[in-house]
Amino acid sequence: MMPIDVGDLSLEGSQSALHERLFHAIRAKIVAQLWPLGGKLPSTRKLANELSISRNTVIAAYEQLVAEGYLESRKGSGFYVTVHLPDHYLHTSSERMPQSAAAPISAFEINKPFAPGVPDLAQFPIDKWQRMLLRHGNRISLMGNQNVQGSLALRQALAEYLASSRSVACNASRIIITSGAQQALYIATSAILGAGDKVLMEQPGYAQMSKVLKLKQVDVESLIVKENVGFDLLQVEESAAKALYVTPSNQYPMGTTLNSEQRLNLIHWANLQQRWIIEDDYDSEFQFAHRPYTSLQGLASEMSSEDRVLYIGSFSKVMFNGLRLGYLVVPESLVATCLQIKDATSGDTATHSQEALADFISEGHLLRHIRKMRKLYHQKYQRMCCAIELHFKGKAKVISQAAGLHVTIKWTVEVDEIRLATEAEKIGIVVRPMRYYEDESNPYRHNRAWHSVVLGFGNTGLEQIEPNIAALARLFERLETDA
Repeated sequence: MMPIDVGDLSLEGSQSALHERLFHAIRAKIVAQLWPLGGKLPSTRKLANELSISRNTVIAAYEQLVAEGYLESRKGSGFYVTVHLPDHYLHTSSERMPQSAAAPISAFEINKPFAPGVPDLAQFPIDKWQRMLLRHGNRISLMGNQNVQGSLALRQALAEYLASSRSVACNASRIIITSGAQQALYIATSAILGAGDKVLMEQPGYAQMSKVLKLKQVDVESLIVKENVGFDLLQVEESAAKALYVTPSNQYPMGTTLNSEQRLNLIHWANLQQRWIIEDDYDSEFQFAHRPYTSLQGLASEMSSEDRVLYIGSFSKVMFNGLRLGYLVVPESLVATCLQIKDATSGDTATHSQEALADFISEGHLLRHIRKMRKLYHQKYQRMCCAIELHFKGKAKVISQAAGLHVTIKWTVEVDEIRLATEAEKIGIVVRPMRYYEDESNPYRHNRAWHSVVLGFGNTGLEQIEPNIAALARLFERLETDA
């Protein structure tokens, strides 16, 4: 148990004896639950020195607290707050510190089978990563304030990696390191959009982006994504929206992709109309059916139009979520504005992990890990599709492409997607209903003729896939029977 810091403990009042005032002061902290049950108090000598009182006064107060059941004395160890308070003071603590209505969610609960957005954490080369961290752990120069734009070494390594893997045209001066993709989305949106501006956003679409736009009071125009087809480019061309947010490599959650011709048309629209494109290129590393298409930003640079595209990525899927590092590649004209926004909202980003990541990339560890995981995720995708076909017996089908870390399944029988998700959680399976991804602006939010859920397979072991799909299918069948 962590030792208790007496902090602002004070001896109020002047009429009673000193040891009695100390007794009441300590008891008040315990009853108000400001000191943890089982917490270790300072030694009598240390507390006497801190409060500038005699040790005998502290001993007398401690002994009285022990006698009344607030403290317990452990021979050779010291004094501790008792785990069970006297009954006549329990009501006081419950009034002062109301219990939360919801129990805390464990990491296991969040990341259990089919949880979307989680990579295979067990496959990450943690030993290599630990060596990278240790290499920079004792660098005193990294312990102070740092460049708000991020580590130069990381930005240089990223510029080379993005150029070779995604044909992104940039240099280190145009890259901003962020605390994950979410901060990158916030900075990008803040730089180009204001309250009342309109943005085109895929629907259904990335829920975290919807949260950013709502916070910024930006008007959302739904760009409806249809299964296997994607969105209608004509709607983009006819829109008066100031910007377009798009996930072109693997639309989330419908799993469609934009081919090179469609990407070129979007770039032409943005350049001709002087509009902005926010390209969220998540999951681009994991394409199983074909080679990845060149990024929108890369194609735009070939057309001398890269000044209309803001490119966003992160390391959550290719490494692990807890790293919380992302990046934003912006036109030269927006660098200063974006840095002002980042400086005002968060300041610089954790430095030691940036330097470790720079080495991880430049020494080839990231690329080797991606190649390994691309093969494994392809196997998982295939196993997911086979298991769904086998156990759902044609009542639900996969509609997302062979890419990324999730599959999206669709059905038309009378099984409510939200109820399926709720009941699945009771048997240890996480599925996310399509309703989660639908913004209020989506005209089909309340009148879809079909149901759908998203199943993540990234952090689900190969051997776990079929039994969990079988369990989900049994639940599906029971809900259909009850309908």
